[in-house]
Amino acid sequence: MTVKIEHLTGGYGKRPVIKNINFELAQGEIVGLIGLNGAGKSTTIKHMLGLLTPMEGEMTISDINIKQDVETYRRKLSYIPESPVIYEELTLQEHIYMTAMAYNISKEAAMEKAQPLLKTFRLEDKLDIFPSHFSKGMKQKVMIICAFIVDPELYIIDEPFLGLDPLGIQSMLDLMVEKKDEGRTVLMSTHILATAERYCDRFLIMDEGQIVAFGNLDELRAQTGLEGKTLDEIYIHVTQGGQQT
Repeated sequence: MTVKIEHLTGGYGKRPVIKNINFELAQGEIVGLIGLNGAGKSTTIKHMLGLLTPMEGEMTISDINIKQDVETYRRKLSYIPESPVIYEELTLQEHIYMTAMAYNISKEAAMEKAQPLLKTFRLEDKLDIFPSHFSKGMKQKVMIICAFIVDPELYIIDEPFLGLDPLGIQSMLDLMVEKKDEGRTVLMSTHILATAERYCDRFLIMDEGQIVAFGNLDELRAQTGLEGKTLDEIYIHVTQGGQQT
């Protein structure tokens, strides 16, 4: 499985926010998508999800092009948004059922996969409660559970740690590593660079709508000439106009 983004240009209206974005994600890796606010991370994600139509470029998952078969393409990915999307009229269990329906999963299979996740995130006794009454962290856990009851090829995770308690953060990281070990691909947008450095295999750094560095930590060090430096130091260097070698 390979995720390919080729010559992607797009944004809102007629003004491009991202310009000629090119990258590939391999099977079984966690890639950190990092950049300043307004760098184009969310716009890139929205294009990959099919929520925005690109001005130019191609997006494929396992050779399925979003333009040619959008439904199959979308079923190959799962998404955890930065801000939880909760439906006031649905219980937690009904949120799980709705996700299952979108991916053609039976209710029984969905609940079987949900049970260990519900236990991990301490929501097993809240299936009949409306998540609209939950705290932000609990709502985020609903999004995580719904995303991980399916087995897509690509997980897109946007700022997953916002609102989570330390135990929830560690459980989320453990899930990401588990999926990586199963051969899934994870694209994670985050500002917590120390965690990204520890868990991500490669890093995609964006600035002003373009990719300014991409690779593992050693490759980023070589690209920037910052041997022995941390991801934080490399990030600050390239987003403040530092030159690459």
